[in-house]
Amino acid sequence: MAQKVTLDLIKKVRNDTGAGMMDVKKALDEAEGDPERAKEIIRANGVQVAGKREGRKAQEGLVAAKIVDEDGKKTGYIVELNSETDFVAETPQFVNYGDEILNAAIKAKAGTREEVLAAPTPEGTVQDTITSAGALFKEHVKLGQVVRISGDFIDMYAHKKSAEFPPSTVAMVATDENGAKVAHDIALQISAMTPQWLTSDDVPQEILDRETRVATEKCQSEGKPDKIIPMIVKGRLNAFFEDEVLLNQKYVKDPQRSIADLLKSVDGKAEAFARVEVGKDDESRE
Repeated sequence: MAQKVTLDLIKKVRNDTGAGMMDVKKALDEAEGDPERAKEIIRANGVQVAGKREGRKAQEGLVAAKIVDEDGKKTGYIVELNSETDFVAETPQFVNYGDEILNAAIKAKAGTREEVLAAPTPEGTVQDTITSAGALFKEHVKLGQVVRISGDFIDMYAHKKSAEFPPSTVAMVATDENGAKVAHDIALQISAMTPQWLTSDDVPQEILDRETRVATEKCQSEGKPDKIIPMIVKGRLNAFFEDEVLLNQKYVKDPQRSIADLLKSVDGKAEAFARVEVGKDDESRE
């Protein structure tokens, strides 16, 4: 038997789905007042719209993160969920999707995008959950960056563009027990200074070769004497390390010291770090 479509019923379905009022009314009319059937119609229509938007850039969104006890150590998980607009990113429903995907990643101990997308969720898998999100918001919604790090201790800093938005940048650092004394300051450093590698030994050889070549050619174009070029190149490589390598970076709160010096002051060690910012990975721009 058909149920009367009232304003209260429209509000309820709208609250449950986040769909526009006219879309909700149309779905309820088609479903003869059945709210569950109306939700199915809204989702189906949304899937069609989301499918048409697959080519749209998804550079907004959120970063969800959590630190858990796992296999006798601390493990930090970070997932980026992208949307087309920041309007969608700040909605409670989108934040809930981010939390659901994060929890699925933790439960599956997933550390790659492929593993997270295949992780089980109430909708089936994370990929199914993302499809549902795209249907609901009628936007291209996708999984962006995924990070999993482990250590004796992990600290985290989450940055928001403003109070009403979910985090857009998360930085984590894994340290030993002594390093925990300065771990939060290092997480702040990572968030602000965007290092690419933990130590200079971690920089790929092709990057070192490129930087050496660029520095050498610059010296030659400046007319530097051949005999002093190696010394100048070494200095420019050190400057590159100060910019891009966490342990070599100047500590923002005390530029007279490096992050390596900060850790040494507490006899600590950094084991790993991660930084995820919305829209800063090639995958999230697809």
